[in-house]
Amino acid sequence: MATTSSPGPGPIAPIPFETATATDVTKDGSDSENSASSLIPGEGEVAEEENAEVVLGRIYRKLDRRIIPPFWTLYFLCAAIRSNIGLSLTMNLSEKHSLPESLGLSSSQISLSLALFYITYILFDLPANLLMLSLPPHLCLSRIVILVGIIGSLHAALTAAWNFYLLRLLLGVVIAGMWPGMAYYISLFYPPQIAGRRIGMYFTAAQVSAAVGGLVSAGFQKMDGLGIGNGLEGWRWMVLVYGLLAVVDGIAILWWLPDRPDASTRPTTASKSFWARLEHFIPTSPPALVGREAEMHLAHLRKTRKGGSWSMLDVGKIMLDPTLYPMILMYLGVVGVGIGVQSFATIIIKSILPGLTSIQLSLLAAPIWICDLIAILLVTPLSDKYSRHRPVFFIVPALIQIAGLLLTTFAHNGWVRYAGLLVVGFGLGPTVPVTMALASEDFNRRHGEVGVAAATAVVSGLGNIGSVITTWGLYTGWKGDKERGYRGSNLVMCGMVGVSIVNAGWVWWRRMVRLRREEGVVDGR
Repeated sequence: MATTSSPGPGPIAPIPFETATATDVTKDGSDSENSASSLIPGEGEVAEEENAEVVLGRIYRKLDRRIIPPFWTLYFLCAAIRSNIGLSLTMNLSEKHSLPESLGLSSSQISLSLALFYITYILFDLPANLLMLSLPPHLCLSRIVILVGIIGSLHAALTAAWNFYLLRLLLGVVIAGMWPGMAYYISLFYPPQIAGRRIGMYFTAAQVSAAVGGLVSAGFQKMDGLGIGNGLEGWRWMVLVYGLLAVVDGIAILWWLPDRPDASTRPTTASKSFWARLEHFIPTSPPALVGREAEMHLAHLRKTRKGGSWSMLDVGKIMLDPTLYPMILMYLGVVGVGIGVQSFATIIIKSILPGLTSIQLSLLAAPIWICDLIAILLVTPLSDKYSRHRPVFFIVPALIQIAGLLLTTFAHNGWVRYAGLLVVGFGLGPTVPVTMALASEDFNRRHGEVGVAAATAVVSGLGNIGSVITTWGLYTGWKGDKERGYRGSNLVMCGMVGVSIVNAGWVWWRRMVRLRREEGVVDGR
């Protein structure tokens, strides 16, 4: 089979979940099942197929080198800025220079400030992601990182609870659309069957950020008091440095990340006049691929994804899709646990091992996310290889989370309870990228590009209600739970993960029913 493509996409037929290789692309860009010559391949065709697979493998590795490093850096900085507040709660305790002590915040005010971020994030996630359908996605991502950096830097100037609340609300507004936007961007360049691993590759940045954050915060605590006058507290230095780095990174992304594979295929025309005026002021990033490589890449993508124009009616159809809400509940439980552990890791560890110093608390938070990172690297490639059963790679890690939470709650030895947090970290790793890969894959097949953009945004946005629950209602927000060793908070998170597992089972069952139906249509031709 040759690997050139037709000028436009051919009909999209159901294909198996497991593989999407060069053998799916024929000379005219149509489905290989519709090509009579493909029924009895000759030696030359077999050799050409094998050569095409090698070339496509090289193409996707080239895309990995162009896309994954900037994505990783982007996510590392934004994740750090979003979550560094959790570390600041126990920084420089002996000097009484932690964030709560500097601003005079109570436990309830801390919980409220953490939750406010997710309220605006939930409200703005879908509109921000739909914007990527009309404008160059790399421009939207650059805008997010620059604004996140600016708002993050302004945290260094906090003086009272009210401006802390304001900045947390603004941070939720500007970061909205980042995580689903990154999943949407990946869907533009990679077939769904290999997207999960890529999402996992850049999602490791959050784990490295959390792990390194604990180590780096120990260094920032040594900077406490440096600066003009009385100097800045260690946590102020931390948020300032991370924010400035994010601004620089956001500007670099304008030149670094490519636009969509075929910029002429933006699904809407509503913003053309606006964009025509704006694009003169925006740096033009070079395309990811050119020439024959670009043609082969587009032909391969057309086998597994749909483009086309869209309207709000299409968004309404996506919102009525029965698969959407179980995916939201899948995400809700595991992201709630992840944010809860990330925000309150040092506080939980302090309740388990009360004799530790603030620096030791920061250092012990790091291994949780190293375990998280290891699980991502191990599991997300398997979820791509066996993508037909992708929900299984959510369910098993979710069960591991419950086991870790129970160990942290009921073990008698403090270090064994700490080991339970490491188990929780390992279980957390694959669940979020697997959910986003599921949403991207399933909704692309049924609704096209707008399905990916809308579904990933709604799953990420509404799913973060779980984050509101854990940051506002649990741990520091649950009066009296500290005296119980946060037993109540841990058990509520077990229940949240249980809800995620039940809904993942439903999604798996629906997925298998739909796949068998599609295979039946293909076999019955």
